[in-house]
Amino acid sequence: MALSEKEQELLAQMEAALTAEDPKLASTLRGKAPHAVHRRRAALAAIGFVAGVAVLIAGMSFSWVVSVIGFVLMLVSTVSALASWSRATSTKKHRTSDAQDFLHRLEEQWRKTDDSSSE
Repeated sequence: MALSEKEQELLAQMEAALTAEDPKLASTLRGKAPHAVHRRRAALAAIGFVAGVAVLIAGMSFSWVVSVIGFVLMLVSTVSALASWSRATSTKKHRTSDAQDFLHRLEEQWRKTDDSSSE
């Protein structure tokens, strides 16, 4: 349901007042886009992978245990990067469609129940 022009103006005024009164709260309520968060996680995982390579190479001159730790760091970083990147690039159309289908089915059930109770 769309808002009327008066309601949109009132909402804009409320948002402006909130931003002026408490900018930190307004920023928190706006939130960050989920894809930006996942991209940041993927970038951090890439840095972790590079650190893992460095630890693996350094471990060759110290101890094999350090090399194993570097390899595990590389493995965990790779899995994390792939998971985050796939979430960052996925579209939300499928999820929205599923939610709309569910709501449509629920509405149809409600109408059938309402029609059968009124007879």
